[in-house]
Amino acid sequence: MEYLGKLHLAGLEVDQVAEALAHEGWPRFRAEQVFRWLHQKVVTNFTSMHNLPKPLINHLQEKYGSPLACQIILQRESIDGTIKYLFGLFDENTVEAVYIPEKDRGTLCVSVQVGCAMNCSFCATGRSGFVRNLSTAEIVSQVNAVRAALPPERPRLSNIVFMGMGEPFANFEAVMAAAAIFQSELGMHLGQRRITISTCGLVPEIRRFADLKTQINLAVSLHAPDNDRRSSVMPINRRYPIEELLDACRYYTSRTNRRISFEYALVEGFNDSHGDAQMLAEILQDMLCHVNIIPVNPVEGFQRPEASRVQRFKQVLEAQGIAASVRKERGTDIEAACGQLRQVHGRTPSSRTERRMRSESP
Repeated sequence: MEYLGKLHLAGLEVDQVAEALAHEGWPRFRAEQVFRWLHQKVVTNFTSMHNLPKPLINHLQEKYGSPLACQIILQRESIDGTIKYLFGLFDENTVEAVYIPEKDRGTLCVSVQVGCAMNCSFCATGRSGFVRNLSTAEIVSQVNAVRAALPPERPRLSNIVFMGMGEPFANFEAVMAAAAIFQSELGMHLGQRRITISTCGLVPEIRRFADLKTQINLAVSLHAPDNDRRSSVMPINRRYPIEELLDACRYYTSRTNRRISFEYALVEGFNDSHGDAQMLAEILQDMLCHVNIIPVNPVEGFQRPEASRVQRFKQVLEAQGIAASVRKERGTDIEAACGQLRQVHGRTPSSRTERRMRSESP
């Protein structure tokens, strides 16, 4: 919640805002007004909160800085409508979010950490190393900043996925607090089933999440059907091998009766054969699940298979009774894979497809 030495209201639930303002003598209804401005009307400065008394506005400006804990400093728009945002943080670090429009909805993929400690081989974020966790305010502010910046003709944000930079379950408390803020009736009022949390396979946290019995969607990155290959690209598998991971996933489905989405990045010559598909179907038999096949985003050393090979992989799974779909390719022309724009920005911060965003300094 800290930003340039100041607390941030963006990371507080309405009761916490009320408690913070009560110390200054302000009644609860003022806290609810402030919360609505922050998360329903998504203002980017306190002076826009026109139904608040001036002394309260002055107090908010002095004590809390800006309504947003991060700022859009760069954006790129793809020919398919996908928009990649780069956010500047108080300590000069940067994180990314991706807006993906569909006909009847808008999805935002948000980051939860600066960098990532999981070091998955095919992930651009993991190659940059881990710096720190994001605060709840920094997570929520990515969403609010994009909501404020989106042109009115674009589909509004209707879905949030924690699949950006970082491992969500390694920042468990902040992620769950952000999800609670998104759900508030006084704010975005997002249904739990419109929120998805992705993990590379932190077994204790999967079980912890299961015990919460929420309706929030769970996605688990699998990427290989056996321990040797999964460990070679996902070091977390050495700590929690596939057998332990799938036991935790079965525990989750038994506690929640919710289907798990297994993310499977398809890499040419590594995990895309007919036999790989059969092996994957075998380890997932009798599990309440769906396999999301993701032709890998081109990252150094990894190439995506031909489209016909991707479809054959899907067909083998379906023939074995495993529900599967192929994720539509989006934003490849704007480095939409997690961590790519951040790296490009660090090397060459200008190009014809980039547009710097001007916003009021906090």
